[in-house]
Amino acid sequence: MLDLIGAVALLLWGLRMVKTGVRRAFGARLRRWIAAGTRNRPMAFGVGLAATMALQSSTATALMTASFAGSGFMNSAMAQAIMLGANVGTSLVTRILAFDIHWLAPLLVAVGVGMFTISEAKPHKGIARAVLGLGLMLLSLHLLGQSTEPMRQSEVVRALMASLDTVPMLAVIVAAVLAISSSSSLAIVLLVMSLAASGTVGPSLGVTLILGANLGGAIPPVLATLGDGPPARRVTVGNLAVRMLGCVVMLTFVDQAASALSGFASDPAQLVVYAHIAFNLLLAAIMMPLLDAFSWAMRRLLPETPMQGDGSRHLNQASLSNPAMALAGAVRETLHIGDSVISMLQKNLEALRRNDTKLCSDIAAMDDEVDRLNEQVKVYLSNLNRTILEEDNAQRSAEIVSYAINLEHIGDIIDKNLRDLVEKKIRNQLSFSAEGAAEIEDFYMRTLENLRIAQSVFVARDVGLARQLVGMKVDVRHYEQQSAANHLHRLRDGRIESVQTSALHLDILRDLKRINAHVTSIAYPILKEAGELRDSRLIEAKGPA
Repeated sequence: MLDLIGAVALLLWGLRMVKTGVRRAFGARLRRWIAAGTRNRPMAFGVGLAATMALQSSTATALMTASFAGSGFMNSAMAQAIMLGANVGTSLVTRILAFDIHWLAPLLVAVGVGMFTISEAKPHKGIARAVLGLGLMLLSLHLLGQSTEPMRQSEVVRALMASLDTVPMLAVIVAAVLAISSSSSLAIVLLVMSLAASGTVGPSLGVTLILGANLGGAIPPVLATLGDGPPARRVTVGNLAVRMLGCVVMLTFVDQAASALSGFASDPAQLVVYAHIAFNLLLAAIMMPLLDAFSWAMRRLLPETPMQGDGSRHLNQASLSNPAMALAGAVRETLHIGDSVISMLQKNLEALRRNDTKLCSDIAAMDDEVDRLNEQVKVYLSNLNRTILEEDNAQRSAEIVSYAINLEHIGDIIDKNLRDLVEKKIRNQLSFSAEGAAEIEDFYMRTLENLRIAQSVFVARDVGLARQLVGMKVDVRHYEQQSAANHLHRLRDGRIESVQTSALHLDILRDLKRINAHVTSIAYPILKEAGELRDSRLIEAKGPA
């Protein structure tokens, strides 16, 4: 049993390494590819299939597809076509891994480790990670075969499988729970395949367990998108509904399916793999022509609720015909983004004060929400800009997009930089000197005040406030330089706290200064329109005497 648990754990870790390696090496290109491959249903199906074979995870494909659907980049029917392709893709991965190629495992592990050691670029390290993960997966399959072999003589296992065989619904539930626990239907299918190869699982029970694995594999994406808007949840809930319906129907024909597949499979393990492929191909063949009707049903089941949850609250599609109302809604939504960014910076300061890693985790979730809202604002205004806008409205639309983008950049600085710096301080149990901590906290408070002023400038478009905001940029630059100089003076005095936190202190100053630069950008269009902005801060060069 310990060998079995270890083999399954190694399989899951190998799956994780392949998924993260591919995403780190080709993540941005994969996302663009998926977003672009939705011109028609067959192409969307092929994109889902290929992406899942590359990632070896239908869950990863589901979450990417849900994010695109939630941002308005694809409709529900195309998203479901991608998911049908993803389900077939993960079954084909099972077929490839079922080949007797475990001898490749040590070679792939050696190549992966070697590539990772000598590679410097992040994409190359991602490829090396994926190669190493694939080697670990093949090794785990070999270990699975060895660990399940003694189960033939286990009376306990025989009794357990016999009880599952007599209660198919219980077998489906057990397999589904295992798939949910491991967040991978592929791992459970491979486990069932090993049990079938050892004679522990019969043909009918094998098919039943495959149905449960497929059902359970659709649940983790649903749980991951519970906080998203209806368009994103329609993708994952729709995929779960399709698999559940397929399981209910197929459960009544398990014996007939096992008998039919026995004519194609040369051994019990192959029968399990063919059952997995046949189930997903059958679902795809039935659902592809029905996607429009199915998408309509999902829209009725999960209607738009723009005023609820943490998603878009003020972007009313009906207002697109009235530019003034649409721009007002976009302004309110962008202000909501600004409030979220202010909360992120406040949480970051609290985490710095209290050494609280939980607050750091909250910041990461808030940044994801800021990114989603920013995408929604940009898509909403791009739809508005397709109509004929007056010059003032077009300029205001551009200002909103610019401010939303700057807020997203600020959120990224807080999440990717300042949060990492705080976590490093907590992890290494470091402390700033009393003077350094006071300077950093004062810089945070100045930045928060500037963010609040920027929110007011964005709404009121007041020239006086805009001048005040730009003037504060100069104060921020001087404060950052003075704080850095004070820190260097403490270093020369040999203050132990300053020596240990030198890089942290200077990096925090740098990132807060970058945030203030983004904050100030809202004032420039207003000052330029009022004729109060020079083209350059440079003093004109004097001519020769």
